[in-house]
Amino acid sequence: MQQTKYSTEQILKSLKIKALNEMQLASLEANEKHSDVILLSATGSGKTLAFLLPVLQLLNEDNKQTQAMIIVPSRELAQQIEHVFKDMQTGFKITCCYGGHKRETEENNLVQPPALLVGTPGRIADHIRRGNITLDSIETLVMDEFDKSLELGFKEEISFIISSLPSVKKRILTSATESLEVPSFIGLIDPVKINFLSDEAVSEEKLAIKTVFSDEKDKIDTLLRLICKLGGRSMIVFCNHRESVERVSQLLTDKGIYNEFYHGAMEQQERDSALCKFRNGTTNVLVTTDLASRGLDIPNIRYIIHYHLPHTEENFTHRNGRTARVEASGTVILILSEEEKLPAYITGPVEQLELPDELILPEKPQWTTLFIAAGKKDKVNKIDIVGFLSNKGQLKKEDIGLIEVKDFFSFVAIKKIKVGAVLQLIKNEKIKNKKVRIDVAK
Repeated sequence: MQQTKYSTEQILKSLKIKALNEMQLASLEANEKHSDVILLSATGSGKTLAFLLPVLQLLNEDNKQTQAMIIVPSRELAQQIEHVFKDMQTGFKITCCYGGHKRETEENNLVQPPALLVGTPGRIADHIRRGNITLDSIETLVMDEFDKSLELGFKEEISFIISSLPSVKKRILTSATESLEVPSFIGLIDPVKINFLSDEAVSEEKLAIKTVFSDEKDKIDTLLRLICKLGGRSMIVFCNHRESVERVSQLLTDKGIYNEFYHGAMEQQERDSALCKFRNGTTNVLVTTDLASRGLDIPNIRYIIHYHLPHTEENFTHRNGRTARVEASGTVILILSEEEKLPAYITGPVEQLELPDELILPEKPQWTTLFIAAGKKDKVNKIDIVGFLSNKGQLKKEDIGLIEVKDFFSFVAIKKIKVGAVLQLIKNEKIKNKKVRIDVAK
């Protein structure tokens, strides 16, 4: 095994994690002994670190070419993995590739090959066809949420990618379900399977399932009354189609419920903005498709509302995986019209909720998100933003909330009552000696 200058203890300290969990330790042990590993573990159980540590052990500091590739089904999952790897502070370069932003940016990052490349199948395949990736040097291949990648129709692109990698010696596949056969083109040879699904699945004690009946086929009024009953707690409302997501979101807005929507047809900046607002408390309601059921790291979600019934049990499981994570508890609520029945796969006690006739709208969130048109590529970081808002915007520490810095822009939550004054104070000021557009995030 390649000796490196880091230690697992140092990495855990950088990540502010006290110790590896049982699944992560099992993954490390299995990957030391076997070339090909299939890791099955529930969403939110720490799979990212469970495959990044074994990958890291195989990276050679003297090799200046790309040594490992991670294929993921969504850009959000790619960004999350990149974020975790950078926080590990190993000194190795990672490059993230996905659709929805300029390919030229990634091409510039690939000129000096990263040790680790993470991305979506379509964009990675595009870079391979353009000759932007050093292929012969890649010896480790990870497919995170591999079943989802195949389910989303990436089979042809994944097959092309794998056929383009002549030197792969190690494969790690991860999934939160075990319902899929692994296609032969992935090239697994006597893989060892680590199955933590039964142990890591959300327990019934932590996850309560409830139903609400809607008198009408159109459930929007029932949803409104439900949100009023639940109050200002964080919740995700799942719909089956993008059009439904936007319609439900707009109708809620018209009724005075501040919310954000999120689906795959949105521009990357719009998606980042919606998720950031939900994470930082600018809104407590996110209306979305099943796109948000995988790979999003959003803590403290209290309620999952199935506005539309999921198509399959697997979809139901993944949607619910957004809540009751780690030590938290959560509640799943299905809205049923008169024509709908509780799916057969839901067993055990299910409570029927009664909704109030009188509507009392939840209190509006205390935070607003500012958009800053500068990010990592402009050498702007969180400390710069805090300093700027404190000095030029005259904000106190408690007035500034969650800050997220992307490549070309940033988001920062500030107390809503301070927004007008802050924008007035900073309108002619510069960050890092550069005039930058700053406004309330759309």
